[in-house]
Amino acid sequence: MGNVGFARKEQVVIRSYQGCWPVVAEGCYVDASAQVIGDVRLGERSSVWMNAVLRGDVHAIRIGKGSNVQDCAVLHGQRNLYAVTVGDMVTIGHNATVHGCTVEDAVLIGIGARVLNNCRIGEGSIVAAGAVVPEGTVVPPRTLWAGVPARMRRTLEDKDRELILQYARNYLDYTAVYLAEGKAAQAERER
Repeated sequence: MGNVGFARKEQVVIRSYQGCWPVVAEGCYVDASAQVIGDVRLGERSSVWMNAVLRGDVHAIRIGKGSNVQDCAVLHGQRNLYAVTVGDMVTIGHNATVHGCTVEDAVLIGIGARVLNNCRIGEGSIVAAGAVVPEGTVVPPRTLWAGVPARMRRTLEDKDRELILQYARNYLDYTAVYLAEGKAAQAERER
């Protein structure tokens, strides 16, 4: 297991469910206040932030490389039906819920958005803040969806894709800073 934060003594955040432990790749950051439970796999350099919950108790959760799950987001599957699969360089915004669905590479799930069971969010898409993507919806690649219920608003351009990737790169930078501070704090405690 890679470095998963720096407050291990204060709180256990990586825990098993029925003997299945999360797998955290090298270079990941998992905040001490997050909960990562059961059948969860985090790809290299991914991050899970304050108070986020990845609950791999009823179905698997897979997070790709360089993706981030921001503060208070919840990822959970549907028992015996739908896992959660998140691709590479994905940003899942604060307070978002991603439930039993597939999110392809380079996607932005906006703050407070809800993506429900059996949805597929196509590569390079944006689900706008506060949107609710109804069960079974297939979001085509490189499209913007917004509203309640969410509907397609437009096709995305290259500048939109660059914005999506910039959000993910920002979190790669934050991850590096938090990991470095964690190592420094650990070294200080050991003196």
